[in-house]
Amino acid sequence: MRSKDRIAYFYDGDVGSVYFGPNHPMKPHRLCMTHHLVLSYELHKKMEIYRPHKAYPVELAQFHSADYVEFLHRITPDTQPLFSTELAKYNLGEDCPVFDNLFEFCQIYAGGTIDAARRLNNQLCDIAINWAGGLHHAKKCEASGFCYINDLVLGILELLKHHARVLYIDIDVHHGDGVEEAFYFTDRVMTVSFHKYGDMFFPGTGDAKEIGEKEGKYYAINVPFKDGIDDPSFTRLFKTIISKVVETYQPGAIVLQCGADSLAGDRLGCFNLSIDGHAECVRFVKRFNLPLLVTGGGGYTKENVARCWAVETGVLLDTELPNEIPDNDYIKYFAPDFSLKIPSGHIENLNSKSYLSTIKMQVLENLRCIQHAPSVQLQEVPPDFYIPDFDEDEQNPDERIDQHTQDKHIQRDDEYYEGDNDNDHMDIS
Repeated sequence: MRSKDRIAYFYDGDVGSVYFGPNHPMKPHRLCMTHHLVLSYELHKKMEIYRPHKAYPVELAQFHSADYVEFLHRITPDTQPLFSTELAKYNLGEDCPVFDNLFEFCQIYAGGTIDAARRLNNQLCDIAINWAGGLHHAKKCEASGFCYINDLVLGILELLKHHARVLYIDIDVHHGDGVEEAFYFTDRVMTVSFHKYGDMFFPGTGDAKEIGEKEGKYYAINVPFKDGIDDPSFTRLFKTIISKVVETYQPGAIVLQCGADSLAGDRLGCFNLSIDGHAECVRFVKRFNLPLLVTGGGGYTKENVARCWAVETGVLLDTELPNEIPDNDYIKYFAPDFSLKIPSGHIENLNSKSYLSTIKMQVLENLRCIQHAPSVQLQEVPPDFYIPDFDEDEQNPDERIDQHTQDKHIQRDDEYYEGDNDNDHMDIS
């Protein structure tokens, strides 16, 4: 056991002021809410806080096609009418709208995940957190499911410079299709996604039969749930599968996508997980004591997203948080009870014991087919494109936070309304 984990936490207040548009379920504002909970519980005093660099186009093009990156760089709401062909080609539209500062938003959240991977690679921390990251649907040449740049793929590519094998784990309610697709033909990354599957649920992929191809055969694992999965069923299967995966695959590093739309009550989700159940997965992965990169992801009931990621920051710091939320700039969002934990939900659990047992047996059978810890030929490590200079002043968490939050809007007038008029409670179907 390590005596004490060194944790690097990446945050830039600018991501939280981005606005996808009225009635769009994605609210980057949830990142400001999460951050203020982290501050109010004084978790920042136990971590190194960094403002990520804005990823350069050349860094984004390590995975994405150069023409797609260039398009994202050029497009603005004002010029949108001039690019109807490209909008269709790159899948921008209703789900993935063009909004102000779109490219900068991508640069910041991707930069956070790339920086997190580099700090892990350089052994400057044991765990790196970027709640703004985790946008797992973006493809090489197109946006998808509210995701434009796939920061997770970029972070994994960075980790592969120093690690022969990287394990990717995804507990978002939606299948981690973009990450799986990127590494579908290689044994150097194992992707494991726990998600809702069936009933035309987005993105429509993630059947247990999708296992990878060629060198990647058996290195993609999908755990497809039906509506209503609860804490005991989810965590039991999670622990069984992840234990076997780590034992068999022996990864050098783990990337954990903590999409919070798998929580009970999410406006786009259909699971019954409590925050404790969700956080138990994070706690379990942390116990392997491997270099760990943790990101956010989905999550569309924003006060619950903030609660969840604050609790999970505490878990990564081995810090139990009091249930009563301390006063902070966003306290009214947590009315009426101002408590941190949310209970599990009451959607009927359609996952029978026999169904879950079948899935488990299928996954374990596939794991038996893989080469034990596949080896990789030694090769020269390519250089980082950019290693940020961190000076001593920047490592003072109190100074850093004040500097970057004091000039940020506490709330957006177009996002928060009282009672029934709150956009978050509108019917968006």
